[in-house]
Amino acid sequence: MIRLLLIFSLVLGTQFTFAQRQVKLKKADNLFGAMKDGERFDRVIGNVIFVQNKTTIYCDSAHFFKKQNRIEAFGNIHITDGDSVDVVSHSLSYDGNKRIAHLRKNVVFTKKGIATLYTDFLDYDRLRSEARYFNGGRLVDSTNVLTSKKGYYDIRTNMASFKTEVHGKNPEYTLQSDTLQYNSTTKIIYFRDSTTVTDKDGSTAVYKSGFYNTNLKASALNLGQIETAEYKIKGDEYQLDDVRKLYQAKKRVVMTSKEENMLIFGDNSFYNKQQGISKVFGNAFVAKIGDNLDTLFITADTLVSIENKDPKKKRLLAYKNVKIFKSDMQGMADSLAYIPKDSTLHMYTQPILWNNENQMTADSIYMVLKNKKIDRLYMVGNSFVASQDSLRNFNQIKGRKMIAHFSGSLINFVTVNGNGESIYHALQEKEIETDKGKFLITYTTGMNKMICSNMRINFVDGRINNVSAYVQPDATFTPPHEIKEADRLLKGFDWKGKLRPQRQDVVKTPA
Repeated sequence: MIRLLLIFSLVLGTQFTFAQRQVKLKKADNLFGAMKDGERFDRVIGNVIFVQNKTTIYCDSAHFFKKQNRIEAFGNIHITDGDSVDVVSHSLSYDGNKRIAHLRKNVVFTKKGIATLYTDFLDYDRLRSEARYFNGGRLVDSTNVLTSKKGYYDIRTNMASFKTEVHGKNPEYTLQSDTLQYNSTTKIIYFRDSTTVTDKDGSTAVYKSGFYNTNLKASALNLGQIETAEYKIKGDEYQLDDVRKLYQAKKRVVMTSKEENMLIFGDNSFYNKQQGISKVFGNAFVAKIGDNLDTLFITADTLVSIENKDPKKKRLLAYKNVKIFKSDMQGMADSLAYIPKDSTLHMYTQPILWNNENQMTADSIYMVLKNKKIDRLYMVGNSFVASQDSLRNFNQIKGRKMIAHFSGSLINFVTVNGNGESIYHALQEKEIETDKGKFLITYTTGMNKMICSNMRINFVDGRINNVSAYVQPDATFTPPHEIKEADRLLKGFDWKGKLRPQRQDVVKTPA
């Protein structure tokens, strides 16, 4: 008895499944029997309607191969699948067993309230709930228009995948890619390959992975490039907020200046597009490449770039623990500002610069670059230049304001304006002969000390050679045996040679 019931249940189940699979002709104005390749089919014409489960197919005419459970339909094709899918096209080939609809010419596939897909070649797989197009298609929703050569749309998840010559259009931007995905419900774009996004103001970003929420205008990206008005920014990770115009790049950040031959490196960056301000921090440093690849390196806790349409207002700022390294110049300060318009570099709060054997300090220092080299160096307030000669004597210049003029990479001369003081040790060389041969010795002939409001100090090979004084100078020359230790140093002297930065102190290794 139980066996008979099982057999009966299997028979009923098979009949029910078969009924679900069968395409049925619901309506037609005319029906004619015909033969094709030895097989009979029905030719139906006028207001034709087919049904299969929740799917309804409308058309002007069709060839119905009932035995094969297949339809060839023509003219004003209209398919409704449940409450959400609506499709129109010019022609249709439908396999009822596989439940695949091959739609051709002027195809419009609509997921109601979500998105519409336009193409001339679409295969709609009802079992997989997937609409796949080839040879060109366009997806349109309330936010975006996306076109590509190939793609498919998952009806259940509303996820569209695009492949080959992908183009996107939005009121805020356009994009180009080879591969990406887009969820038409969440309005999130997923970057699967290199994608270039161009903002309406012309700025661009290149993304290789991650996602962009077009509703919130926010992104989380891995690998890529952001392009601002003045910089190209690369990093391993990105956070973008297009509503507030705030953009962050993290890990191995590199900012490349479009106008200056300059790179900025760091662990993290932050860009405020509305204000035109970029910040880089975490192992941050600048590399400004000069002639003969002689690079100026600057490091600080935080580097800030200020963009402006007025070239006079553009700035590169460095805050806290500033260090400078160049083959012919090293320095330290609390903060720094570089102004590209006039090629000046300003150092603030206890600045120190070293050039060759010379240490230069002042309340503030700024240098003028010419042809990518230092041309003049201005020391303002409590200016002091010191150097140590081969006999470990300290030559010193002191004044209210000094200007150092450079020739090549070395100081040519220094002018002192106000409260000038100097100490200069005169050296001579003498050749002596011993039983071991001839030797050249250096000795001090005395110490020159001068006080004068204005001075000019001339240098040879970066070393003090002579001093000229103007307006009632007070000068003394003291022989070596009469020099007192208390007279060797000018007030305010502070030798900081141990703090002189090396290249490894400035060129950081990103985390």
